[in-house]
Amino acid sequence: MYHLSIAVVVFACVFGSALFGLFLHSLLPEDHLSDESVNVIKLTIGLIGTMAAIVLGLLISSAKSSFDTANAAVVRDATDIILLDRTLAQYGPETQDLRALLKQSVVTGVQKITSTDAGQVASMRSPEELRRGENIQRKLAELPPHSEEQHRLQARAIQISGEVLAMRELALLQAAGSTPIPLVITLVLWLCIIFGSFGLFTSPNTTVTTTFFLGAVSTSIAIFLILEMNTPLGGIIAVSLAPLREALTILGQ
Repeated sequence: MYHLSIAVVVFACVFGSALFGLFLHSLLPEDHLSDESVNVIKLTIGLIGTMAAIVLGLLISSAKSSFDTANAAVVRDATDIILLDRTLAQYGPETQDLRALLKQSVVTGVQKITSTDAGQVASMRSPEELRRGENIQRKLAELPPHSEEQHRLQARAIQISGEVLAMRELALLQAAGSTPIPLVITLVLWLCIIFGSFGLFTSPNTTVTTTFFLGAVSTSIAIFLILEMNTPLGGIIAVSLAPLREALTILGQ
C-alpha cells in the first residue's frame, strides 16, 4: 500500500502539472507564445525529457536486477536446503532432530515472508533470527562422526549450511529496497516540468486532457513498478516462493 500511495501522489503531481500548464495557456501574453519563445522552450524541455528517460531507464534496470537477484537467491536457497537435508539423511538417524529443526526453520521463514505484516519480513533480519541459523551450524559442528564417510558428510553439511545462510541474507538485503529516493523525486520533478510544458502550448479540450491523464497514469505505474521490484519479498510484485514450498515437501523424507 505504501508504494501504491506514492504512485497516486506521483500521478496527482504529473497530471496536476499538465492541468496547470493548460490553465497558464489562457493567461500568458501572446509574445510569450511566439515561435521564438516556443522553440527555446522546446529545446529545454527536450533536454529535460532526455535526462528523464535516461534516469527512468536506469531505475527500471536497477529494479529488475534487484528482483532477479532475489529470485535467484530464493531458488538457490531452496536447492541448498534440499541438499543439506539429504546430506543429513545420509549421515544417519542421529540427525533426525537437526532435520526437523531445519524444516521448522524453513516453515517459519515462508510464513513470515508470505504474511501481510511488513514487520514479519523485517524481523527476519533481526539478530535472533541470525543466531537461530547459526545454531543449526553449531549443532552440525557438534555431531560426533564415527567413520570417514560421516566426517565427510559433516564437513559437506557445514559448508552447505553456510551457503544457505549467505543466500538467505542476500535475499533479505535485496528485500530491504535500494531505490534512491532523491533520484525518484528528481525524476518526478522533471516529469512535472515536461507535462506542464505540454499543457502550456496546447489549447484545452477533452482529447488533450484524456491524453495527459493516460500519460500521468503511465508514469505513475512505471514508478510503482520500480518501487515494487526493489522490494521483491513483499508487495504486489514479489518473487515466487514455489521453490521453497517444493523443498518443504521433500524435507524429512
